Amino acid sequence: MSKPRRARRRSHRLGKFLLFCALCAVFFWWSNHSLQTERAAFTSSRLPAGFDGCTIVQLSDLHGAEFGENNETLIRRVRETGPDYIFLTGDLLDRYRQTPRSYAVSLGAALAEIAPTYFVTGNHEWAFPDIRELKRELRDAGVTVLSNEYVSLSRDGDHILLAGIDDPNGFADQKTPEELARELREAEPEAFWLLLAHRNNYFEKEYSFLGADLVICGHGHGGLIRLPFTDGLVSVERSLFPSYTAGFYEANGRKVFVSRGLGNSGRTFRLFNRPEMVVLTLHCQ
Repeated sequence: MSKPRRARRRSHRLGKFLLFCALCAVFFWWSNHSLQTERAAFTSSRLPAGFDGCTIVQLSDLHGAEFGENNETLIRRVRETGPDYIFLTGDLLDRYRQTPRSYAVSLGAALAEIAPTYFVTGNHEWAFPDIRELKRELRDAGVTVLSNEYVSLSRDGDHILLAGIDDPNGFADQKTPEELARELREAEPEAFWLLLAHRNNYFEKEYSFLGADLVICGHGHGGLIRLPFTDGLVSVERSLFPSYTAGFYEANGRKVFVSRGLGNSGRTFRLFNRPEMVVLTLHCQ
């Protein structure tokens, strides 16, 4: 074989390799930065008729991520959905990147202009020394911060209860989820209620026993790398093949919905697991 022909073949192989690398880079970027809207529905015979068709946008685990300048793409997508409520289920900030409070406050203010917005802390918020200041600034921006408390939501003449708990990394003397659930049941024993709680991995052994009609969580990041027939490859605690990482699950007669989240923590990355904005619709049975 002549030298020119061998050189052309080497050049051709190199071109294919470089094209493959470029496609991999594009796919990697797309997996980590391309916003996906995931629609889900929860149906219950206990849901009051006034909440039939109620639309909730859940945003979780942003970790300081940006979708458009100042998150304008994310905010626009939320606005286009026309939600009745917006739930933020923790980890707006990332302790590894030292996300400034202004990031969370700016996003919270923009979302609160769209619909009533509710926030519970994740584990990363508690890694910052100024958690009280963050909560105060979010409240000043129009966000309702649920720190082991519940509120009433009204729609079309009916009401339900929304409870939210601080992450277990919170203050040692904070109200426990069990105490909060007992208060709620004593006040309105027959009420339909939702529970916002950051940690997906506490559902089976703890949150499923509280009595909420639906628990809404984040934290799992979809298992980071999602493979066929698995619930993700790696948990955020670095265990293999975790569960309760994406979508609906049931344990002990109760249900949870878990968002795959929007951002990455530290040096983690996503594959086959795009950032997710959840649109959850409630229906009467």
